[in-house]
Amino acid sequence: MTTCCERLSALNQTQNQPPCVSRMSFRTLLASSGMIAAIGLGYGMWTIISPGEERRREMVKNLPEYSSQTMDETRKRTALVMQTLKEAAECNENLSRGVGGK
Repeated sequence: MTTCCERLSALNQTQNQPPCVSRMSFRTLLASSGMIAAIGLGYGMWTIISPGEERRREMVKNLPEYSSQTMDETRKRTALVMQTLKEAAECNENLSRGVGGK
């Protein structure tokens, strides 16, 4: 014969058991399916929103770097910057010390 405390203890142990394996696998399957669906939806929206190949070519043609005039100006500006850097590297003065520093 079991005592009242033993029966209560046995009842508590059966209620505190983790959920059965089939229920956990169903949750995992449901969560995985939801994640895959969300990723698929994102990829589909990205495909719809992104421009096609012809639109991409048109956008590249309209970029400022595509015109020869802008490219020439950029090359001249880059050459001036490089010349200034070269002169600064050959100079003995250290400009970081400030005016009048040695």
